[in-house]
Amino acid sequence: MAVIYLLLVSLIASSHAQGTYGDRPWPATLATLAADGRLRTDPKATVPASMDFGNITTALPVAVLFPASPDDLAALLSAAYSTPQWPYTVAFRGRGHSIMGQAFAPGGVVVHMPSLGDAASPPRINVSADGQYVDAGGEQMWIDVLRAALARGVAPRSWTDYLHLTVGGTLSNAGVSGQTFRQGPQISNVYELDVITGYGEMVTCSKELNADLFDAVLGGLGQFGVITRARIALEPAPSRARWVRLVYTDFATFTSDQERLIAPRPDGAFGPMSYVEGSVHVNRSLTGSLKTTGFFSDADVVRIVELAAERNATSVYSIEATLNYDNATAASVDQELKSVLDELNFERGFAFERDVSYVEFLDRVHNEEVALDKVGMWRVPHPWLNLLVPRSCIADFDRGVFKGILQGTDVAGPLIVYPVNKSKWDYGMSAATPAEDVFYVVSMLFSSVANDLVRLQAQNRRILRFCDLAGIGYKEYLVHYTSRGDWVRHFGGKWGWFVAMKDKYDPKKLLSPGQDIFN
Repeated sequence: MAVIYLLLVSLIASSHAQGTYGDRPWPATLATLAADGRLRTDPKATVPASMDFGNITTALPVAVLFPASPDDLAALLSAAYSTPQWPYTVAFRGRGHSIMGQAFAPGGVVVHMPSLGDAASPPRINVSADGQYVDAGGEQMWIDVLRAALARGVAPRSWTDYLHLTVGGTLSNAGVSGQTFRQGPQISNVYELDVITGYGEMVTCSKELNADLFDAVLGGLGQFGVITRARIALEPAPSRARWVRLVYTDFATFTSDQERLIAPRPDGAFGPMSYVEGSVHVNRSLTGSLKTTGFFSDADVVRIVELAAERNATSVYSIEATLNYDNATAASVDQELKSVLDELNFERGFAFERDVSYVEFLDRVHNEEVALDKVGMWRVPHPWLNLLVPRSCIADFDRGVFKGILQGTDVAGPLIVYPVNKSKWDYGMSAATPAEDVFYVVSMLFSSVANDLVRLQAQNRRILRFCDLAGIGYKEYLVHYTSRGDWVRHFGGKWGWFVAMKDKYDPKKLLSPGQDIFN
């Protein structure tokens, strides 16, 4: 990617010298931003905005806006809407964690959202006096929201596995993790939003006020406006987490136990486990996959590999779960965890425990990022494939993908599988989910570490082809389709409403072109 970066810098510098990007004067309201250095067209601004975490594709913007306040964003979008023959689309970039250029604006304007949270600006994370909610700027990272909330003894209820992402970015998708089964995705834990629409109008919305915009924006892939503030639900924060991994060699037993852990009781309450996810370790990559979890010791890995050989297992599965607690409940945590484990059917003798701080558990992936970055394994192509698979089809998926397509291959990156309850999602919001009451989040987080990107992309196509032929009614998550028909199928019965909301709030189809929905 370093070579690509240098080539792009050279190309842009050449085009600037020829006046390619200077032949269209900015409208007067934006000329001031350009003069102040907040709207930039130089390569040091545009080239970084042309790449993302996926490291698979690039697309150069004409300019990058570094807003000092939401007013700058409103000025850009107002000018874009009101200027005849405005030539540029607009994208909003947080941490650039998209996989296939979803935060790009090819030949357009990218908004560098973190500029809103610069140290010179007023604080944009504010916990309410009663600790019931936090107001956070859309550009703020979840790790910083967590720290601010913990200072008051509270924390958000729902998370993603990786906290160094922006509030606006995850809320534009859904935001899922092991808490989703009981708390719903992050979009189900928002009380209110401030959004700047495609008109450049600043709108406050909630379930009671401008409800159609509120529902459209949450999970709306940036199509209707940019989130500048989110009011997020909080709860009392635990101080520690009892973190367990349970090993299985049978997929049906593995999923049965997961579903037991996420099932509500007759009174609607959930059991004591706070977080439930699962992992798949395919045979050829078994040793490396177990080691890269960072959880198992070398001795543990040897024992698990020997177990797989004894059982003649083509894959090993593990449930990852936590029981959160604080000083008031510390005395009972051992017995409470034991009562849960006694009801499960993991391989006896293969339950592994850790006791960590709540923050250490939630921020666990960042530690992996630091370690991988040191050895050059983080900034590689990431042809991830994320699916939501109906419960009735998850065994078919295991047979066709984990025991089929991925057998005999070297898998670099985690394979994550866990169930969630559809009742915790709001159907009225933009996010698309399978039809069944329980469905599985399946995240195949492949990394191209052996110059094998083409092979991995072909493998992803094989997986999707298998799902289509097998009649698995999946939905892609963090999806990147390139045809209108695919998007229509993705949104299903919501498509007509989605189009109507686009016509209402971004009629010139300016926003988030990298999603390839309307352009």
